[in-house]
Formats: sequence, C-alpha cells, structure tokens
Amino acid sequence: MTTPDTAIASPPATTSDFHPEVVAFCCRHCAYAAADLAGGLRQPYPSAIKIVELPCTGRIDIVNVLHAFEDGADGVLIAGCVNGSCHYLRGNLYARQRLDYIQALLKEIGLKPQRARMINISAAMGVQFAELASEHVDTVRALGPSPLRGSVRKEGKPA
Repeated sequence: MTTPDTAIASPPATTSDFHPEVVAFCCRHCAYAAADLAGGLRQPYPSAIKIVELPCTGRIDIVNVLHAFEDGADGVLIAGCVNGSCHYLRGNLYARQRLDYIQALLKEIGLKPQRARMINISAAMGVQFAELASEHVDTVRALGPSPLRGSVRKEGKPA
C-alpha cells in the first residue's frame, strides 16, 4: 500500500543517502536570537536548516511556506516566541493557526503534515533550538524526500 508521500515520489532514497532541506522561518526577537546563540555556544544543528528571519512569526504567509515546498524544501520549521511572550502580543498564536491550516493543505496535496512544525522558544534557549531543529530534520529525514522536490527539478526550476 502506498502512502500519500510515496504515491508520487520517485524510488525512495535510503535515510543514509538522503540529506533533507528544511526552511526555518524564525522570529527576529526570540527564535533567530536562539539560533544565533546556538551558534555562539557551538551547539551543532544540521546544515539542512536554512533560516529565514521574520519580524514576527505572525507575519508568516501560507503562500511563502507553500513556495518553500514548491522550491524543493523537504520540510518547514516555524520558530517563534514562547506562548504568552510574543513581542507583538499574539503573533505566535496567529502563526499557530496558520500552521494548522498549512498542515491541512499539505495533507490535501498528498504530503505528510509532519513536514511542517512550529516550535516556541525564547532567545536564551540556544541549546533547545539546536535540539528541536535537529529533531525536525530527523523527522523529515524519516519521511524521505518531498515528492515535490523531484517534480520541481524535472521542470528545470532551481531546487
């Protein structure tokens, strides 16, 4: 039986030769600062994480997340302030609602909703950022390459 994630995929890659690409949309005040702190503390997290800085995760746009997948990302991580501590009051709550909608869309188009995840983290949590980012990359690696990744490359678009 095929699952939605494998129904349109090419032959599956083994986890040892698959290197996922994950786009991390990080709020400037907390998550981006936590990622920076992780680097300063020399806490390793996978090079698969490509960080996009946002003023607030409340500015996350569903279309931008879908474009990340269309452009070849295997997963997306939305990283914002700790609940109740958003610098823009409710931005992280709006981001959580959008993530729920994004996950429903992913399921509709045949991708596993686990490819998109949100974490809430403070600027002082560099170690935890590295751990949670690594966890998400491991989750995406277990899911295998995004079926969209291959179709984007076949169309000649850069991935």
